[in-house]
Amino acid sequence: MSTVFLSMTLAILALAVLGCAYRLIVGPSRSDRIAALDTIGINLLAMIAVLCMLLDTQDLTEIILVIGILTFIGTTVLARYIERGSVIEDGDDR
Repeated sequence: MSTVFLSMTLAILALAVLGCAYRLIVGPSRSDRIAALDTIGINLLAMIAVLCMLLDTQDLTEIILVIGILTFIGTTVLARYIERGSVIEDGDDR
């Protein structure tokens, strides 16, 4: 019974990724695209966690951590780029 629920959860998360991919491609603004990209990363984390439960293994937990870190760094860098226009500062204190 739990296998059915976990499989349904994977299907729902896959639909959520497709919806976010649409927003990533069509999104009217950069902010919408960044939010969609961040949500795709979080949904991938959830999908891998559900897959770990479905396969009854803990071998994929390192992948979850790496994707979480990369999602956070990517969102932070893109938000900084939108706010300041550059990712790395010049070092000029004016």
